[in-house]
Amino acid sequence: MEFSHQWDQLLTRRHFFGRTAWGIGTCAFSSLLRQSASAASRDRETGGPYFAPKAKRVIYIFQTGGPSPFETFDYKPLLADMDGQPVPKSVVGDQRLPVSPDKQLTIVASPYRFAQYGEGGAWISELFPHMGAVADDLCFINSMNTESINHDPGVTYMMTGLQHPGRPSMGAWASYGLGTENADLPAFVVLLQTSKSFDAGTPVGANQWGSGFLSSRHQGVKMRTAADPVLYLNNPPGIDSEARRWMLDTGAALNRIQLQAFGDPEISTRIAQYELAYRMQTSVPKLMDFSEEPDHVFDLYGPESRIPGTYAANCLLARRLAETGARFVQLFDRDWDHHSNLKTLLSRKANEIDRPTAALIRDLKQHGLLDDTLVICSGEFGRSVYSQGLEKSTGNYGRDHHGRCFTAWMAGAGVRTGQSVGKSDDFSFSVAEDPVHVHDFNATILHLLGIDHTALTFRHQGRDHRLTDVHGTVIRKILA
Repeated sequence: MEFSHQWDQLLTRRHFFGRTAWGIGTCAFSSLLRQSASAASRDRETGGPYFAPKAKRVIYIFQTGGPSPFETFDYKPLLADMDGQPVPKSVVGDQRLPVSPDKQLTIVASPYRFAQYGEGGAWISELFPHMGAVADDLCFINSMNTESINHDPGVTYMMTGLQHPGRPSMGAWASYGLGTENADLPAFVVLLQTSKSFDAGTPVGANQWGSGFLSSRHQGVKMRTAADPVLYLNNPPGIDSEARRWMLDTGAALNRIQLQAFGDPEISTRIAQYELAYRMQTSVPKLMDFSEEPDHVFDLYGPESRIPGTYAANCLLARRLAETGARFVQLFDRDWDHHSNLKTLLSRKANEIDRPTAALIRDLKQHGLLDDTLVICSGEFGRSVYSQGLEKSTGNYGRDHHGRCFTAWMAGAGVRTGQSVGKSDDFSFSVAEDPVHVHDFNATILHLLGIDHTALTFRHQGRDHRLTDVHGTVIRKILA
């Protein structure tokens, strides 16, 4: 009874209305925040570029696994003289390595010859003769660097600006900021090539083309090589176009009722995505039909371009997507993680991608698209100059992960081509000149699209987030 009496005293009229006001205030504040975020989102999504863009669209070739820079595009002649010797301790310093610090780091020189190509004199490995022929259309960045030394966080870092999953990918940011040029196609398209054997250590996951806290309309749409290029796009048996139209109209009406009641922006996204899917039922089959491509185009890309899902076919599809107005095409190229049997695996991989990649540059140029299409190629990090696994004498050695310096390249719209930017040291161990961090790289890509990377933000959990976090500087030496 004493407890009950005390509780009755607490429940005064003033106490009741005071506590109720707190709850109402909290709800009102939450509603204002949601409205503010939604308004900011709507403003940005209809804003377009911040300034005149050099590039209207991007084709991003991502080589998951980490290609070896000094066996591809970063010539290191000193390594031949140092072959078989330990990496000097003065070079290693206190760098974080993926191996035990007391392990012997034995230098293994590249087995491949290099030559200079084009008027710019770019050094390119013998593995890439076709790329050498388009050297003056490329800008090599030999001073890329990252803190990550493991695959999934490394790829996620390059794609989203953070090593942890859950943030919007670069393609999603581009879609959010610029939208699409073609209302019948998604702004952001993802292509994965088929392979006889994928390296399980370098998986590619949907978080790397996801939309994170942005509206789901901005996530990448994966194009498949199966009968249905996009899952659940085709009508099931017994459903014709007229029936599908009625279903969509009815569903949209019900969704609008829900939108009016709850104000959830994802409901609006759902309505828009259903309509896009309806339009894609016509546009996607045409896009995936290569039958009208002349023989000389297949000859340019190589015989594998006739096989759906191969790297060569995806390069050709990337050109077709650029032609039809897709804003951001992400081509994931796997199997670059060569911890053993390096010479066999790297030679095979280079042979697979050399001709189609050069063909993509030529084909875009011939179609007048290279002037406003930015083509990018990078991995998540490089490889170690020291051997890994079995000794060199066995011929089965490999190379470990190395993030302190690696190589990427750009071509096309707004890029000063026929040059190399930045330098790594003689051991390809650290950056020696003009470092380009992951955030700098991403800031430069957005700049070429006409976006100020510091201004393209989205408020989430009380903070304005952006692709480059609180970092990033546009690399002016790369710009034409």
